[in-house]
Amino acid sequence: MTASTATWPGRARRMTPARALRHALTLAWRSLVRIRRNPEQLLDVTLQPIVFVTLFVFLFGGAIKGESRHTYLQYVLPGIMVMTVLFASIGTGIGLNTDVTKGIFDRFRSLPISRSAPLTGTIMGDFIRYVVSVGMVFAYGSLLGFRIATNPLATLAAVGLIFVFGFAVGWIWVLLGLYVKSPQSLQGFSFIVMFPLAFGSNVFIQTSTLPGWLQAWVRVNPVTALASATRGLMLNGPVATPAWHSVAWSIAITVVFAPLAVRRYRHIG
Repeated sequence: MTASTATWPGRARRMTPARALRHALTLAWRSLVRIRRNPEQLLDVTLQPIVFVTLFVFLFGGAIKGESRHTYLQYVLPGIMVMTVLFASIGTGIGLNTDVTKGIFDRFRSLPISRSAPLTGTIMGDFIRYVVSVGMVFAYGSLLGFRIATNPLATLAAVGLIFVFGFAVGWIWVLLGLYVKSPQSLQGFSFIVMFPLAFGSNVFIQTSTLPGWLQAWVRVNPVTALASATRGLMLNGPVATPAWHSVAWSIAITVVFAPLAVRRYRHIG
C-alpha cells in the first residue's frame, strides 16, 4: 500500500455511480439541515406566494378579470404556482454561488468524494424549495376557496410538469451562479430576467385581452405554455398542446444550459 493510499483510503476505491449518488444525497441532506437550522431561508417561498395571491386576488381581482374574486382565484392560482417555483429555482444558483465564493467548494475538493457531488447535491437539495412553494400556494388558495376541478392524478401531473420546468430553469441559475462574483449580483440579474417572463405571460390575465404587440411575446413565452398546461390539468381545460410545449422548452433549456454549467463547474473545480 502506498503512502497516498494509506492517507486517503477512499481515493483508492473506484468511483462508481452508486457511490457518486450516495455522496450527492449526503450533500443534499446538508442543504436540508442548513434550512432546518436557518428556516428564514424559506421565507421567499413561504411568504411570497401568500403576498402574490392576496395582492392579485383581493386588490386586483375584480379590476383585472372583471368577475368575482372566486372566479379570478380559480384562474390565477395555477399561474402563481408556476411563478413561485420559477422564482424558487433562483435559490439554486444563489446557494451554489455562496458555497463557491465562501470557499466551501475548496473544502469539498479536498474530500475523497465524487467531483460532481457538490453540484448535484445542491440541485437535489433545493428540490425541497419547490415542494414548499407549491404547498404554500395550494394551502393558502384552498383556504380562500380554490378547488381542483379534475382529479388528484391530473394535479400531480401538473405539479410534476412545474417541477420539470423549474429544474430546467435552475440550470440557467447554476451557470450564472458559477460566473458572478456575489449572490447579490445574481439575485439582481435574476429579477431582471424573471419579471418579463413571469409578468409577460398569461399567469395573471388572458392573452386575448392584451394589446396585439404584447400578445406576440406572451404566446412565445414558455411560462405561458406552462401556466396553460397547469390550468388544463387542474381545471379541466386544454392540456395536450401547452403540455407538449412545456416539455419541449424544458428539454431545450436543459440541453443548452446543463452542459455549459457542468463545463464551467469542472473549470472552477
